[in-house]
Amino acid sequence: MFIDTAKIIVQAGKGGKGIDSFYRDKLNMKGFPDGGDGGHGGDIIIRVSTNVHTLINFRYRLLFKAKNGGHGGSNQKRGKNGDILIIEVPEGTLVYDVSRKSLLKDLVKAGDDILVAKGGIGGRGNRSHKNAIPGEDGQERKLFLELKLIADVGIIGLPNAGKSTLISRISKAHPRIAAFAFTTKSPVLGVVEYGQDKRFKIAEIPGLIKDSHKGKGLGDKFLRHAERTKFYIHLIDLSKESPEEVLSDYNRINRELELYKEKLISKPQIIVGNKIDIKKSKENLEFLRENIKKDIIAISAKEAIGVDELIKAVASKL
Repeated sequence: MFIDTAKIIVQAGKGGKGIDSFYRDKLNMKGFPDGGDGGHGGDIIIRVSTNVHTLINFRYRLLFKAKNGGHGGSNQKRGKNGDILIIEVPEGTLVYDVSRKSLLKDLVKAGDDILVAKGGIGGRGNRSHKNAIPGEDGQERKLFLELKLIADVGIIGLPNAGKSTLISRISKAHPRIAAFAFTTKSPVLGVVEYGQDKRFKIAEIPGLIKDSHKGKGLGDKFLRHAERTKFYIHLIDLSKESPEEVLSDYNRINRELELYKEKLISKPQIIVGNKIDIKKSKENLEFLRENIKKDIIAISAKEAIGVDELIKAVASKL
């Protein structure tokens, strides 16, 4: 299951207590203070891991608590600091503070991290000739996590244009494929290998429809993942009944990109006409070429026609 948003609560550890203690021996019956300080509470850090690909773990766990600091001891013994709690997230996770409604950090690549909750300071022991005090509470925060897939290339297009078939053909991704719209209910990430030890990441953005930018058909949730890609494969179904319908499909997707965020429409596109093996597709392809005045790569993802040419075009642009 692909989960790309989550709300969690983080509680850093509480500082340990400082203690009142007095050392006495036969030469010093009155004693002198030797109570140790408490240890600091554990911090909480959110860090990117390449072993995590969705936010599904946060669906079943909402509260994350770090360990408290240990209490001080006699003979000026300081309590142990609480262990740091590291929360792992995928590349491309944005961390928001819910109460402040602000972005704390965009965690883009492996190793990126952020301290989201600071552990409480340990309490003072009476070794300083002052009364012992308890430790401070750790910081508590409500956070919102949002994942935006990071890929070199994004495949965009209307439902049933053949995006799932294409990504399964050129990569090791295995999305569900069927001859009806909205088969893919979440983004799919694959890796395409080409040449000698060369590869690129490709993301299938689930089928967009009219008013996707407003959230219709969960379109705004899907469009989020289109932001991170370097450019798009704009996949068009050439097998429609009329060439005008094919042109309308092309314009509709570009319109949704522009209405969601203007910068998306400025990203480069490799325009690909799919299902060239089906009757009428060649006629529709020529009509589309004449009207948009751009290069179009004709393929059949199902029959593997033109797929190698497409991979070369993507590799060249990268």
